[in-house]
Amino acid sequence: MLTFVAAGYFVQGQTIGNSPYAAYGIGDVKYDNTVDINAMGGISTAYVNDFNNKFNFDNPAANKNFGLTSFNIEATNENNYFTTDYQDTKSTKHSTYLSNISISFPLSRKVKFGLGYQPYSSKAYNIIKSETLNDESLKLNRFMGKGTLSTVQGALAYQISDNFALGFRTNFYFGKLYDIEELSFSDAELVNGFETSNIVKSFNFTAGTVYQKKFENDKKITLGASYTFGTTGNIKNHYTNSTYYYYGDDQKLQQTIIEENKSNQKNMIPEEASFGAGFGHDGKWFASSQIDYKKGEQILFLGKPFQNQDSYRISAGGWILPNYNNFRNYFSRVIYRFGAYYEKGNLKLSPMNATSASNINEYAVTAGVTLPFSNSGINKMSSIDIGLELGKRGTTDNNLIQQTFFNLKIGLNFTDLWFRKTEYN
Repeated sequence: MLTFVAAGYFVQGQTIGNSPYAAYGIGDVKYDNTVDINAMGGISTAYVNDFNNKFNFDNPAANKNFGLTSFNIEATNENNYFTTDYQDTKSTKHSTYLSNISISFPLSRKVKFGLGYQPYSSKAYNIIKSETLNDESLKLNRFMGKGTLSTVQGALAYQISDNFALGFRTNFYFGKLYDIEELSFSDAELVNGFETSNIVKSFNFTAGTVYQKKFENDKKITLGASYTFGTTGNIKNHYTNSTYYYYGDDQKLQQTIIEENKSNQKNMIPEEASFGAGFGHDGKWFASSQIDYKKGEQILFLGKPFQNQDSYRISAGGWILPNYNNFRNYFSRVIYRFGAYYEKGNLKLSPMNATSASNINEYAVTAGVTLPFSNSGINKMSSIDIGLELGKRGTTDNNLIQQTFFNLKIGLNFTDLWFRKTEYN
């Protein structure tokens, strides 16, 4: 586990792109799944892989067929395009980062184990708003945030019977998130800054279950559910309202503290529940739908309480495999994935002078492929996973920002018969 924590700290410095809506709460949350699951719209709660090469961390109970040692490493390329009616502003942001690294293996025929690292959320925004006053001086508001919250996951699956399984996952979150709002005027060098920092070292736990029934015609139905309990541990919040001068780009001089508060929070990472149902044909196709719910929490933002709303996400997706026994046609052995989702977000914003509040929602369509290595068989499938995601978030109503995004995800999955005891006759 120490290796994965060290890897997490090593990649803390990577730049992860996101939208200005990352200013609120714990930042821009990266959905908790792998490339193949993301390419299916995020369906994972009732997704039991037909093959033995992939571990499901989202619902650890869904690992009935997992039987090989799997090493998985993935990267994401994000391309964000922002528009707003405020001064007809447009901007773009691109970033590439390591999004997942994991190793998983069976402990026995019924018990499976996985260990992984993922960035959980991030802040990376810098916005300057200017306003000309009656005396023709310029008022400047600067909003800036940075930081990454990462998670190390340890998951255990236990197959109680051929149809029923339970799973358990523990998540350790660590990182630092930082927000600042600065107010200044063109005719004065004094800056008034409102800073919030959150240092996170916290745990939470996920429990899951899966029921799968197979029929004589190789058709099957799958039901799954999971629940993530609230966090335990330390989330240190530090708020400062102060005035200062800048020397150079970021060195502060003659800082005077106006107000300072320190507190501990335990509710930054929300409780979650998920339910999914799927239907498919062994080794040929599978389709599933899923609903996820996140509980809204009140957090401190720039020294004031901010209420995140309850949110939900509806997903649908699946995969098709033409013929995994056709070694004459490579593309018959490629797994083709598809999906879509709609998310009612946890933000409801009412900008100044707006007559109503606006929900910050998100929707997208997804697609992808699993490309097996040329020497891979159905019982030992190392592969390259490619996923695409195209969608929108937010709105231009009330001078808010609409985000259009196109994300490319690539993963390498290596499988082998590691950690098996050798037997001799």
